[in-house]
Amino acid sequence: MNRDDSPLVDLRCEAHTYPDGTVGMHDVDFSVYPEEVVAIVGGNGTGKSTLLEHLNATLVPDDGELVVDGTAITEDNKAHARKEVGFVFQDADTQLVAPTVLDDVMFGLQNYGVPDEEARERAREALETVDASHLEDRIPHYLSGGEKRLVGLAGVLVLEPSVIVLDEPLAGLDPERSRLVADRIEQIHRDGISVVLATHDLDFAATVADRVCVMAGGNIVGSGTPREVFYDDALLAEANLHPPSAIRVARDAGLEATAQPVTEADLVSLLMEANDLEPPQMPAPDGSGHD
Repeated sequence: MNRDDSPLVDLRCEAHTYPDGTVGMHDVDFSVYPEEVVAIVGGNGTGKSTLLEHLNATLVPDDGELVVDGTAITEDNKAHARKEVGFVFQDADTQLVAPTVLDDVMFGLQNYGVPDEEARERAREALETVDASHLEDRIPHYLSGGEKRLVGLAGVLVLEPSVIVLDEPLAGLDPERSRLVADRIEQIHRDGISVVLATHDLDFAATVADRVCVMAGGNIVGSGTPREVFYDDALLAEANLHPPSAIRVARDAGLEATAQPVTEADLVSLLMEANDLEPPQMPAPDGSGHD
């Protein structure tokens, strides 16, 4: 990743304190660069959601500054931050407001004055992007959790943001829905949109992230590539985290020092190499197994 690029989002937060006196975050410097996926990890109450909500000015620092696409965000131009930084909340019901899925995805465009016909066309394109076109006539509140997550994702994609922020995107989803949502997130990244996500699922973070930031006590206590972060035992201990399953299995098998696998795919490749096995061959299109 080219760090000569200017950040799309640049947050400096000396402090953010909630009305009851709880310090949600302090001494945080956080930037998002073009075409990267950043995973925010940490235990409950460490400030992950607070950080995310600062990225589109849902929350503002008591002392600090948010700059989005080169523009300093003030009370007068928060709409700029919210257009450039799309936010998909953990509780998808909080952003589902219209009688049908298509109406819901159109809603943001209509707020920006986009004519109904154009808004409808763009909304359908956004639903197609997240593989949810079949839901357009459904009532949002009757959807499954995974379906609601996809509709929320379409609702921010339709505004063509430069960054998408997701708070616990896999929370409460079964394995099939988790894979579907994860696939859509990776597709969005391949389409050139930067992604920031908070997650408790370190296996997921290891798979999708270019950069991992670890939070503890309302601050970012460490960051780096997944390999740098997840093999830093002192850092993980400070945040009360355990490494992803691939790392734990590699250590149990005595393979850690060989190549430091981080993902399940890394581990499979390492185990096959250790056993001098060839990767499994995919069957031919006719199902015969022959070329």
